Amino acid sequence: MEMNVTHPISPVYDSGSQILILGSFPSVKSREAGFFYGHPQNRFWKVVSAVFDEDVPQTIEEKKAFLLRNHIAVWDVIQSCDIKGSSDASIKNVMANDLNIILKAAEIKAIFVNGKTALKYYQKYTEPLIGRAAICLPSTSPANAAWNMERLIEKWKELKDREKRI
Repeated sequence: MEMNVTHPISPVYDSGSQILILGSFPSVKSREAGFFYGHPQNRFWKVVSAVFDEDVPQTIEEKKAFLLRNHIAVWDVIQSCDIKGSSDASIKNVMANDLNIILKAAEIKAIFVNGKTALKYYQKYTEPLIGRAAICLPSTSPANAAWNMERLIEKWKELKDREKRI
């Protein structure tokens, strides 16, 4: 059943954040867990931990500390939408998040989107407002079976390459 859902998770960032990673909208599992990439099959935490050569954070507190320690801000493009379960394909009636909350508080050097759905909504709703392009990384969703862990980690190393150039 399609329902209108408002994003229930606050963005993670601080004044030291330099990289912004945006998803499209939290899955049902993430909404239930109360934090980003809460589905046990989503590979986000394993991938970014491998990129930054750290242990995979388990609790919400550990995940927040990991992000801030590595100068990463995380949020989603969509603030509210009509959606069936976690189906990106069903998303309609989008209202975008106001990224200025983060952009005014931190010196974000690069904006990345986690997958093509996030890119599509970013380009449609956000990029025209803030005038900054995003770099699309392959989705860490389990639905993105074409990308195995090894390939994902290799591509997501662009986060760290960017950090070195900053």
